[in-house]
Amino acid sequence: MTAGPACVDFEIPARPEYLSLVRSLVAETAEMDENLSPERIEDFKVAVSEATTNAIEAHARACRDDSIQIRCTLADDRLEFHVVDRGFGFYPDQLQVLPEPDDPSRLNFERGLGIYLMRVLSDRVDIRSGPDGTEVCLAINLSSADSRA
Repeated sequence: MTAGPACVDFEIPARPEYLSLVRSLVAETAEMDENLSPERIEDFKVAVSEATTNAIEAHARACRDDSIQIRCTLADDRLEFHVVDRGFGFYPDQLQVLPEPDDPSRLNFERGLGIYLMRVLSDRVDIRSGPDGTEVCLAINLSSADSRA
């Protein structure tokens, strides 16, 4: 009989100084799979960090003092992080279209790479958002995670 996925739920204050704690949890959890390369783990740390940063900023814009909710799930075939905020929400399909990161005109924009990085550095990105907050689910495949080069 196989055990189900292992889940850890935790909260962090909506403050940037807690990002290092989230990155540490990503690294420690990902290192449980011996097939993930250090580069792949670093990529996923960046993706989860971007989602968490967006959640912290959403709370600041909404003047919310609530904690950011994070769920880490480690299954046989994937590692998932869910990041939930209680900000105003947004519509992912209505984001401003920006030039590609390698386009020189991209230098005219200081922000806007977070969701792009999440999509490039994760195998799956699901965003559900509404007026009461946003949930971002990021996942990497463990069985073939290093084959996506």
